[in-house]
Amino acid sequence: MAIAAAAVIVPLGLLFFVSGLVVNLIQAICFILIRPLSKNTYRKINRVVAELLWLELVWLIDWWAGVKIQVYTDPETFRLMGKEHALVICNHRSDIDWLVGWVLAQRSGCLGSTLAVMKKSSKFLPLGLQRLKDYPQPFWLALFVEGTRFTQAKLLAAQEYAASTGLPVPRNVLIPRTKGFVSAVSHMRSFVPAIYDVTVAIPKASPSPTMLRLFQGRPSVVHVQIKRHLMKELPETDEAVAQWCKDIFVAKVVASWSCLLILGALKFLYRSSLLSSWKGIGFSTLGLSIVTVLMQFLIRFSQSERSTPARVAPAKDNSKGESSSNLDKQQ
Repeated sequence: MAIAAAAVIVPLGLLFFVSGLVVNLIQAICFILIRPLSKNTYRKINRVVAELLWLELVWLIDWWAGVKIQVYTDPETFRLMGKEHALVICNHRSDIDWLVGWVLAQRSGCLGSTLAVMKKSSKFLPLGLQRLKDYPQPFWLALFVEGTRFTQAKLLAAQEYAASTGLPVPRNVLIPRTKGFVSAVSHMRSFVPAIYDVTVAIPKASPSPTMLRLFQGRPSVVHVQIKRHLMKELPETDEAVAQWCKDIFVAKVVASWSCLLILGALKFLYRSSLLSSWKGIGFSTLGLSIVTVLMQFLIRFSQSERSTPARVAPAKDNSKGESSSNLDKQQ
């Protein structure tokens, strides 16, 4: 198995490495010859060239491995994706979440203008965001505000910290690190109209996708829920914005289960033929109504200001950090 994986990884790695060198050479030439004359023209060319490189990885997840990405969102959000500037926040469920984001960006037509903020570059975040004010085409700035990939060990640490500080105890997400998000919101309010709240969930019946599985050509299923929030509706103070982000992640706990429950309910209804009679339709409607009310109640009850602090010895606050993503970083 290892030999077979290496037989695929080595040639694909060499292809991506050589392609990256060619793309960087083209970018350097354009930076020297075109950018001094027209910044917008340079950015448009750079977007196309960068997209040619990232399409290789989209091919890897989409065609080679055949990963199935199921997106759940409302028609208005789907219509606006790729047509407006957006700040994207997402949970970090697996080591290919960034590739899932690239597939969504490619389908939305903005792969070449998808940006990222890495941990070590967070100190330069305000300066970088100011340069985006006059960006000529729609872009996405993606932040994985949990700051690290989800594992059971990290979940246990997050649960211990949440219990000791009176925060809602997470079940399938980590506690968000809000410093980078607050900085992004404060500098992007004037020219970014929307925030895309993205929740990634892996069905229990599907194996968790990994880079090794991708190279081996083994498929997986990923569920993605996208909710659009207007930037102008966010609170004004930094503390309130940070709390808004935390409450969004409380809702993600419910949203992840909702995706799985909805899919299971649809399969059950299809197989049981409940929708073939008025009585069955009535029972189905009643059941969905009850589930909706319970979900809303759980979200509101779980919000920080309504939580009851647990009596646990104080733990050291290690939540300072920065959000990260591995999407395309460009000017």
